[in-house]
Amino acid sequence: MPTLESPPMRTADVARRAGYSVQQIRNLERDGVLPAAARTSSGYRVYGEVHLNSALAYRALAAGTGPVEAKEIVRAAHESPAGLLARLDAAHARLDRERTELALAKEAAAAISAEPIAEVRPADAMGVGELAAALGVRASTLRHWDAEGLVVPDRRDGRGTRRYSPAQVRDARIVLQLRGAGYRIEPLRTLMPELRGGRRWDTVQAALAAREAGIAARSRALLEASAALLLLLGPTEAGD
Repeated sequence: MPTLESPPMRTADVARRAGYSVQQIRNLERDGVLPAAARTSSGYRVYGEVHLNSALAYRALAAGTGPVEAKEIVRAAHESPAGLLARLDAAHARLDRERTELALAKEAAAAISAEPIAEVRPADAMGVGELAAALGVRASTLRHWDAEGLVVPDRRDGRGTRRYSPAQVRDARIVLQLRGAGYRIEPLRTLMPELRGGRRWDTVQAALAAREAGIAARSRALLEASAALLLLLGPTEAGD
């Protein structure tokens, strides 16, 4: 990490130390992530510690929050310490919420997988409205899952009325938990037929574990970014 006595740096120096290309450093300066660099009489950029720390903070934040929000956070560090802290709090709060939702999804998946399904009887089937109310979702959500091939109900009359068997109800509960844990529609198209055919609960558990690892990686990235952001604030602003 550079010190207050660090010598001036060229664009290539900042790029090398931050792990970016020269063009990426120029782009970050253009976008306000790096403060405008001083220029020599010949027009060459001259960078300092604040530019390197800005680049390092952005790199870590991009892994933790995504590039768009990362730019907003680093720009806030240059413009408003209070705004920066508020944005960081919001990012950490989202991760905490995702952790809570993931824990609930893991518990639900374990409980659902242990439920026995008896022989299907016509009286056990549920209509789309009934199932939507039981799950706490809109009927349009179930229709969307049907169209995507995630939970495909039976059609028991000539009008195509949707009726969900107990097995299909359980599928809907699984999809609800995995969607809540951040699982996307496209991989679910592959996973759900496997679950219906072989009940591959190890795949569900692996998906949830991967989600947990992703949250942990983003948390570590925010921690790494905080060190660089603190240097941008300085001791007075950081303590306010």
